[in-house]
Amino acid sequence: MTLLLTVLGAVLCSFSVSAQVVPQADFNIQGMAGKWYLIGFATNAQWFVNRKADMKMGTAMLTPTADGNLDMSYASLSSDGSCWRMNNLAKQTNVPGKLTYTSERWGSVNDMSMVDVKYDEYALTHTIKTKGSDPTVVTKLYGRGVELSADLLERFRQFSLGTGVLPENIAFLPKNAECPAA
Repeated sequence: MTLLLTVLGAVLCSFSVSAQVVPQADFNIQGMAGKWYLIGFATNAQWFVNRKADMKMGTAMLTPTADGNLDMSYASLSSDGSCWRMNNLAKQTNVPGKLTYTSERWGSVNDMSMVDVKYDEYALTHTIKTKGSDPTVVTKLYGRGVELSADLLERFRQFSLGTGVLPENIAFLPKNAECPAA
């Protein structure tokens, strides 16, 4: 019973921390345009725990649309030479820097906040993915190049811990060759 209450308390605490995440105040969706490298990834999701050792750096091509949304195309080169690709259209909400999209691949509803962005250097995102009644927090750190400063990596680590992600579930992805254009 004590273990159950402890786990329940930790889950509720992580939800309350996640609910307090706010997007960057002066967010500019046009500044997100272009190529980003996925450098940091953090979540307590079981699929990640099972696969994080095999994950490598991938790229995201972000394209703002005429109606203020964000087309997101991800690609990552697998060890067998194939490319894993995923596309989503994130729709802007009435809060700048907060977007929502439904993953057709995974069947989850995703509420994403652009937490901290320096458009020519890095972007820190926080997403709450909900599938059924099972919400999961995912934080990601993107860079315009394949390397970011130790200070930014530590800021991402601390932010992820603050959202309830366990230390062992925070990964800095190894560099990887890029997928050819689709």
